[in-house]
Amino acid sequence: MTTSPSFATLPLSEAMQANLQALGYAAMTPIQAASLPITLAGQDLIAQAKTGSGKTVAFTLPLLHTLDTKSFAVQALVLCPTRELADQVTTEIRRVARAEDNVKVLTLCGGSPIRPQTESLAHGAHIIVGTPGRVLDHLGRESLNLDALQTLVLDEADRMLDMGFADDIAQVVAHCPKQRQTLLFSATYPEGVDKLARRFMRDAQEVKLAEKHDTSLIRQRFYEVTEPERLHAVGLLLDHFRPTSTLAFCNTKQQCRDLVAVLQAQGIVALELHGDLDQRDRDQVLVRFANGSCSVLVATDVAARGLDIAQLEAVINVDITPDTEVHTHRVGRTGRAGESGWAFSLASMDEMGRVGRIDQMQGRASEWHPLSELTPSTDAEPLRPPRVTLQILGGRKEKIRPGDVLGALTKDLGLDGAQIGKINVNEFSTYVAVDRAIADQALKGLQGGKVKGKSVKVRAL
Repeated sequence: MTTSPSFATLPLSEAMQANLQALGYAAMTPIQAASLPITLAGQDLIAQAKTGSGKTVAFTLPLLHTLDTKSFAVQALVLCPTRELADQVTTEIRRVARAEDNVKVLTLCGGSPIRPQTESLAHGAHIIVGTPGRVLDHLGRESLNLDALQTLVLDEADRMLDMGFADDIAQVVAHCPKQRQTLLFSATYPEGVDKLARRFMRDAQEVKLAEKHDTSLIRQRFYEVTEPERLHAVGLLLDHFRPTSTLAFCNTKQQCRDLVAVLQAQGIVALELHGDLDQRDRDQVLVRFANGSCSVLVATDVAARGLDIAQLEAVINVDITPDTEVHTHRVGRTGRAGESGWAFSLASMDEMGRVGRIDQMQGRASEWHPLSELTPSTDAEPLRPPRVTLQILGGRKEKIRPGDVLGALTKDLGLDGAQIGKINVNEFSTYVAVDRAIADQALKGLQGGKVKGKSVKVRAL
């Protein structure tokens, strides 16, 4: 077995090497090992790598390598398809950048008010992470200047093209200096990405890793259903297998709404995610699903783009997608990071042609099971998520930090830190996940207590 090369082999500062070790990054992932020697030497790069392969660190190290922290001009720009991905990338860059002095990273995405962003830009920033539309908006208002840009990163380029951002990207690039380093990362490499690369890059090196999810960890089962049985069958699967977190895919928004209504009527905490949700509702849904306080997220494929949720126990294909590659993407959401997972697919007679194409692509026949074997579990209670989300009115605007909320719950209320889950601080709201058993106590305690010395309004979602 070959061992992965260590970060110590790279020409990085001692402070950066020490920080990478502190973050637990000892050995490089395949994408990091293949790309970092190229990018640290200042060359353009086209890299094919999926979410979760360590690509954020692969592009963060080269952009920090050339950064001059004394100059408060924007020296690096990372374009992402969605706000969720931009937030994840920003968090990771900040962690890696701790080794340097005062690196200022700003996120510019739609769905947030533009004025606070403009005010933050006026104070200067080193690195911008954002979605193409909002970055272009700031360039048009002249609140963002890219004259000093050294590194441009196009993250998940294939998804940005899928979402119709090609023209926006071209306009953003027109504002960038010709002499710059461009790094393009994409999970797939369709013709559109190739065109994009040829248009904006100089003598780019290519790194393509045939990394696949370990499908041996994913157990797939197909169930034949009639149309009237379909939504009811989802409840049967959940009751029989009792997964802690499930992502259910529907082909239409209406099917999402119908399924959520059916599951909620059965007492299951289910939420929907589709294109009709506004940004605030979308954010809230994602926070609740990622922090373990929602059992089932029912989504369309477009809405689920950019979601990287760890420890997803099951995926249910409520409808069979006509696109075999989409089926692979759906199923690949579970069975990650060495965990095993279930992938269940419900198919009517009308969808057997689609199933045939999936079998052909996978090179094997699907495993079919009868619905009749799905028996309700002896545990009579409906499926319940392990946690409850409390929403505190007040967020970054009020300078609330996760530590303030944790302190209020553990120091002031005497709750056990192990019973507190993820804490998400947004612009105007803070969300904290707590174990179901202490939810009432935490809610009453916060309502009667203080966060950062101030009384706050709190509600359970």
